Amino acid sequence: MTQTLDAAAAAAAGRSPSGSAFDRALDVVARRRAEFEEMGHVPRDVIEEFKAAGIYRASAPSRFGGEALPPAAFLRLIERISVVDGSAGWVASFGSSLVYLAALPLDTQAELYADGPDVVFAGGLFPVQPTERVPGGHRVAGRWKFASGCKGADVFGVGIKGGQDRGGRPLTAVLRPEQVEIVENWDVIGMRGTGSHDLVVDGAVVPEDWTFVRGGEPTVDEPLYRYPTVPYAAQVLAVVGLGVARAALDHVIAQGGRASYTGAPKPAERATYRITVGQAEAQLRSARAYFYETTEEVWATVAAGDPASPGQTSALRLASAHLAKTSFEVVRAAYQLGGIAAIADGSPMQRYLRDASVVPQHAFLQEGMYDGAGAVLMGVQPFPGYL
Repeated sequence: MTQTLDAAAAAAAGRSPSGSAFDRALDVVARRRAEFEEMGHVPRDVIEEFKAAGIYRASAPSRFGGEALPPAAFLRLIERISVVDGSAGWVASFGSSLVYLAALPLDTQAELYADGPDVVFAGGLFPVQPTERVPGGHRVAGRWKFASGCKGADVFGVGIKGGQDRGGRPLTAVLRPEQVEIVENWDVIGMRGTGSHDLVVDGAVVPEDWTFVRGGEPTVDEPLYRYPTVPYAAQVLAVVGLGVARAALDHVIAQGGRASYTGAPKPAERATYRITVGQAEAQLRSARAYFYETTEEVWATVAAGDPASPGQTSALRLASAHLAKTSFEVVRAAYQLGGIAAIADGSPMQRYLRDASVVPQHAFLQEGMYDGAGAVLMGVQPFPGYL
């Protein structure tokens, strides 16, 4: 399965499936994933490998030299990275965040991309902080959490309270690295290498033209920026769980021939082991198929020039939450199949279990999304912010 996915993803991205910059990036991740966990972040030289592989230009506007890939093509790339390492996949997934910046004024975007489309954006959007209005902009101060990939970022975003002219919706203020302090406090059990630290800003003045509403009306007229942005943000994280689950399941399949410590039959000779593997394979492939089917359907709508319907937007959120949940369940099943060997620190099952557990904890992917989807399916009002 992995070879088929590799070829499909590479073809979708317009690259050769072998000998490409993307393949080199995967090799680097495979060699250095233990380093990411130890350091607590993906280092900048690896981010440069992702840039060379096109991860960050994948969501930059074509008019500014980007590729603006269809979502399914980008998601398959993140899936491939996540099979190798969940933290690297999580950090790379924020290459999609440039879809948010398409709501900035065109002149601002031209300045942002003046040195090229390979821009790394990291955001610590919550808790949303009040600001002082000053002539032409906002004086920004406060502390924000969960800025994944911030150690390799070129620009940052922080959440601030909007003015009356924006209907009171939160804004994101865009800042340069010299305006932001990174407080290294990412101490967690899973996704240890994402460097999702706090950001602190102390009175930086951000011009109005460098603020935007997340999910606001884009100023760039290209199909990618008509795709629902908040559901897309959930998708790029859910697909990380998919990659991790694929790796975990492939591991226990490969271990089917190992000898037992006790002299018992090999795992592949046990019906319970085979049944669990078969069930997990069906569960994961089914959730994956629904996820990509929904993605392609919505993309076809927006590429044709039509807006995504509320039902389509809801389907994206449902498919993402379901994929995150299913992926974690598959990893837990694989971990149990791993037996006593899986509890050792050196077992890859340790990392798979820890990383997969983080994905459905994200606010965009928790079980409440099923409630919102059920409401839309039955024609009643979902909870605020769902659509």
